[in-house]
Amino acid sequence: MEKRCFWVNLNDPVYVAYHDTEWGVPLHDDRKIYELFILETFQAGLSWATILHKREAFRKAYDSFDIDKVISYGEEKVRALMEDRGIIRNRRKILASIRNSAVFRQIQVEYGSFDSYIWGFTGGKIIFESSPNMTVSPLSDRVSEDLKKRGMSFVGSTTIYSFLQAMGIINAHEKTCFCYRRDQE
Repeated sequence: MEKRCFWVNLNDPVYVAYHDTEWGVPLHDDRKIYELFILETFQAGLSWATILHKREAFRKAYDSFDIDKVISYGEEKVRALMEDRGIIRNRRKILASIRNSAVFRQIQVEYGSFDSYIWGFTGGKIIFESSPNMTVSPLSDRVSEDLKKRGMSFVGSTTIYSFLQAMGIINAHEKTCFCYRRDQE
């Protein structure tokens, strides 16, 4: 059995597969980055396992994360989302997801892609931080501050740190985890 990060619940095959194939893998596809970003903002105050197990329901409810559709959501769609038991039914987070989507699109226009924007904070380099106690960093502070200035919400430094880890900008796999070496090659 391969060694994984200590926090992986080995009794949850969905979580194990996520850790092994997605978490910390450098992501450059704006559509996938967008989905991950929206899901991370819903995670605020919750466990990632909760969000991960609701991911398919979120994909359905959010029109496969078609950003143009999400940007156009009105009150009728907000009501439908509030009634959808498959997702997190928090009105503030739902409204923030719509507003954040519009800002995400503005960033894409300004930088050519959200990928260029977000990886620009590190000059395209992966940051290696494998301390299990870290939940924020100077990098997540800077990104969070910039996103808030642009009008986003639910993008505190802890949420952004988790997002940066998930999309591979911060490689936080433990040095003994088989995934840590993957990014070294």
